[in-house]
Amino acid sequence: MNYRETAMRWTGPAYDAETREKVKALLNGDEKELEDAFYRNLEFGTGGLRGIMGVGTNRMNKYTVGMATQGFANYIAKAFPGEDVRVAVSFDSRNNSREFARITAEVFANNGFQVYLFDDIRPTPELSFAIRHYHCHAGVMVTASHNPKEYNGYKAYWQDGAQLTAPHDTAVIEEVNKISDPSMVRFGQDNAANIKMIGEETDNVYLDSVLSLMLSPESIARHRDIRLVYTPLHGTGVRLVPMALRRIGFTEIYPVAEQMVSDGNFPTVVSPNPEEHSALKMAVELARKKDADIVLATDPDADRVGVAVRDDKGEMVLLTGNQTASLLTYYILTRWQELGKLNKDTYCVKTIVTTELLKAIAGRFGVQMYDVLTGFKYIAQIVRENEGRRTFVCGGEESYGFNVGEFVRDKDAVITCSFVAECAAWAADQGLTLYGLLNRIYDEFGIYREKLVSLTKKGVDGTQQIAAMMRSYRENPPARLGESPVVKVIDYLEPEKTGLPKSNVLRFFAEDGSVVTVRPSGTEPKIKFYFGAKGDNADRTVELLVRQFSE
Repeated sequence: MNYRETAMRWTGPAYDAETREKVKALLNGDEKELEDAFYRNLEFGTGGLRGIMGVGTNRMNKYTVGMATQGFANYIAKAFPGEDVRVAVSFDSRNNSREFARITAEVFANNGFQVYLFDDIRPTPELSFAIRHYHCHAGVMVTASHNPKEYNGYKAYWQDGAQLTAPHDTAVIEEVNKISDPSMVRFGQDNAANIKMIGEETDNVYLDSVLSLMLSPESIARHRDIRLVYTPLHGTGVRLVPMALRRIGFTEIYPVAEQMVSDGNFPTVVSPNPEEHSALKMAVELARKKDADIVLATDPDADRVGVAVRDDKGEMVLLTGNQTASLLTYYILTRWQELGKLNKDTYCVKTIVTTELLKAIAGRFGVQMYDVLTGFKYIAQIVRENEGRRTFVCGGEESYGFNVGEFVRDKDAVITCSFVAECAAWAADQGLTLYGLLNRIYDEFGIYREKLVSLTKKGVDGTQQIAAMMRSYRENPPARLGESPVVKVIDYLEPEKTGLPKSNVLRFFAEDGSVVTVRPSGTEPKIKFYFGAKGDNADRTVELLVRQFSE
């Protein structure tokens, strides 16, 4: 795109006065900033939109949100001809999220759809739940998940409550790309009667469903005084996570007061990402003051959970997403076995970059573990394909996402927090802490270690650098991983060899069992490296791999 010509069009009468003035300022300001705002259209990818907020075709604003919604609406109408279409819309605590959700709801309403719009911020998993509960054909969650405060986003969902997968994902993209001008969007409040506000009644049905999943009420009753520190990191978990924990039976819940304030500027953290240790700093400090056993931290849209527990010296240590998933999978399968619920039709799912320990645990219980591409929508796709024939137990990914049961088709921090607390109560019945239970798992299955390294590459240059790096790894794959020769390379751009959808991912496997996975992020300007090793020297092997790929 000729970014300067495109920017000039945004100074015309099709755009509001505030937008026109901001674009004029860009035209007379920093050329690089102007280019980044207008050099392309903000890509509607297979998961929806995500980008920096501001004016421009490559930014999240009311025009790009409206155009995306009109394209999505056009596809929904084509997919369900003659039907009375219903959609659900929710939003998180980010700046402009409420406004973007209102615009989204109005565009859907002006296309003749019945819209169920949440009255205030709600977690992403509750949006997934609402789609199924209200028998909707699709849904939208306005969120940029755990991205920094400058970002916002738009997750698109289908009628099963999961994010879009083939064939709908690419077909929706085609429809969105046809909307080339705001004049093609049905903006306005002309059909506000088509919008129904929902809220507390949906919360209660959702929370009842969460409670129905619990496996060890007797353990909870015996250890209801386990001390839990919770922080929503200024996000949507602020009400429902504490409510769920209390309804389950836990009584000692200590919120991080400063972070219970819903604020899109995320004033107490550099980044509201529970994967980053700094985001849990205030919660860990409160845990020390309260002599708490566990810290739970959810990201802004409450689909990911960071966990800290006390080690054998009484110090608070942070678990990785792989460790949390391993603890929960081991606990849930153990209880399902004890309750006589496991059979040949029960299964679990993980992503390809998630620890192989999950597969080892499932194998011990005789449960099939599916491997899918990165992204929880692929876990949900397996659930949909098996619906009515087999029973989904649980599924997880290394990026702090986990889910149990089939009524939510995305990762769910409310459910995960509930199960972490219940698992702790069950472990206490065995005379163990969560840290002690994790070590028992390592004793039984061997030591597994994983590490993620992300390199941020912003802007046009960054996109080109990431593409060049992937091209280089394809043309010149490493001969060794650390001290062990590479014995297998899998390129996920070759679906005929992987049995999975095409994806820009490379995996290198070594003779000693170590593995390195390289993939560009689908939601951030990053390239990600996943390192994994097993055995007594796993820590050393992982560090060797990190150094090798950092050179």
